[in-house]
This record gives sequence, C-alpha cells and structure tokens, in this order.
Amino acid sequence: MNKKSIPETVLAASLTAGASGGEVVKVHSEVAFKYEQVDSVRVFYREAGDENDPTVLMLHGFAASSFMWRDVIDALASDYHVIALDLPAFGFTEVSDEAAYSYTFANLTETVEKFIEQKELTKFALAVHDYGAPVGWRLAVDNPEKITAIISQNGNAYEEGLADGWKPIKKYWNNPTQKNREALSDFPTPESIKWQYEEGVSDLSNVSPDGYTLEGLHISKPGMATIQLDLLLDYASNVEQYPEYQAYFKKHQPPLLAVWGRNDPFFLPEGAKAWKRDIPDAEIHLYDTGHFALETHHSVITPVIKQFLDKNLK
Repeated sequence: MNKKSIPETVLAASLTAGASGGEVVKVHSEVAFKYEQVDSVRVFYREAGDENDPTVLMLHGFAASSFMWRDVIDALASDYHVIALDLPAFGFTEVSDEAAYSYTFANLTETVEKFIEQKELTKFALAVHDYGAPVGWRLAVDNPEKITAIISQNGNAYEEGLADGWKPIKKYWNNPTQKNREALSDFPTPESIKWQYEEGVSDLSNVSPDGYTLEGLHISKPGMATIQLDLLLDYASNVEQYPEYQAYFKKHQPPLLAVWGRNDPFFLPEGAKAWKRDIPDAEIHLYDTGHFALETHHSVITPVIKQFLDKNLK
C-alpha cells in the first residue's frame, strides 16, 4: 500500500518505519478549516493534530483572527491537538443577520463556551492575545478545572499593563458620549490596523502585509466599525474584572508563559511582569517588537511555546 492510499486521518496520526523495527513516527498534521454552528453564530476555526493529544485552544485579539496563529499551529500540530477559532465580529465567523447578537465580552465568552461544549473539549491549554485574553480569563474563572496551562502573547490582566494608548479609550469609558465615540472613529479602520501591526517594530521589512491587509478587509465590511466601537466600550468590563482574574491566577497557579512585544503601544511589559506576583513560577519573555509579536518573532517565540507546553503537558 502506498502513502496515497492510506486514509488521511491515519497518515496524519502515524507512519510505521518498517526498516527500524516497527517504530511509530508522528508526522505533521494538516490544518483543517471548519465551521461549527453555535446558536446564531457560525464559528470558523482551524484545527490540526491528533484529538488524543493535549489540546491547545487559541483565542486571537484585535485586529486579528485565527490567521495570527498559523505558524504556531504548524509547529505544534505533530504533538498537540490545536484549535484556533475566529471570535464573533472577526475573521470568517458569521453572525446571522436575523440574530439580535449583542457584541460584549460576556457574549463572546458565552459563544466560545458553547463551542467548547459542542466540541467536547474537557481539558485544554489556552493561548491568548489582546481581546482573546479577557475571553480566556472569563473561561478560566468559570471552568478552572479545564485549564491545563496558559500562554499569553500581549494579552493583559493587570492595570499596570495598560499603556498610554488607552487614554482616549478610557475617556470614552468614563463618558460614553457620541462626541467621545466619534473621537475614536479612526480606530476601526484599515489604516489604524496597519499602524498597530507596524508600531514598535524596528525593521518593517519583517512585517508581512498579509495580516493587516486581511484584517483591513474584514474591518471594512458594512456595520463592522459600529460593532468594534461597541466592543471597545465594553472592554471596560474586563478591566473591572481584573481582580477576579488575578484571584484565579493566585488560587489555581496554572502554568503560565508570557511572550510579550515590549514596544506594544497598548500593553506594557509591566502587565507581563505582574504575573510574578500571583504566579511566582510564571515564565516571562520580552521581545523587541510590538503588539503582534508573532508576526515578527515567530521563529524565536514558537520554540519557547513548544518547550513550555512539552514541559507542562507531556
């Protein structure tokens, strides 16, 4: 039987090396691109690896989608079951036009929780970034028994991590008038997204245009700017819950790795270092880049993630 005649699922799981006495060698698992209907939300997700291996659930932030995890997925798929989904209002996830879906972080979390239930994920490591972080923290607080480890790429949980870039947003939180909302109208634009990808990066030739171009197209869809400003306003609810998230970290001591772009205009390195207060064994790595550290430093960050998971999940 040649390799082409072997069922794909079998080939992805193992190959038998006859010459070496029957040793089973795991090979790279292809990424599948799927949808899961969760109430009124058609959730798009990327999945790779063997379901019998430890699961890693990846939650992106703004302005991104599951696409941001592409290199990490490829690196982990041979040893881990990896799922990276697009949150409602991002990427290829679709919310029914007939649905009265309220774009809040509580509702995003509820959708992800139902996705987890439908996929029958009983235990998983969390990999989070930006907006995906508070969704992940809410999941962890509600389901501490399911969380095996946490990886945060510029996903904040401490007030000292909030940089000056939040000042006009905090003004909107404290006084959500139309004037203060309009002052943020350039936030959900392709130009602003490109700036977020490039700010804090010393060599812009390291920033692929694919990411910010893809997200710029998504943000340009009708009604998307309004949705994103609604989410930006609701982000205040996450900051209010920071003490609750920190109590979870302190009580449950999940293995935690922070891989952080130190030049992030929104989340300062102090937000990563703060984990040491609640989780003394937390691993903190800072890199000379911006908000999207994986876009410029995936070749050095991904091995650190792999080593962390191997240490804590194997």
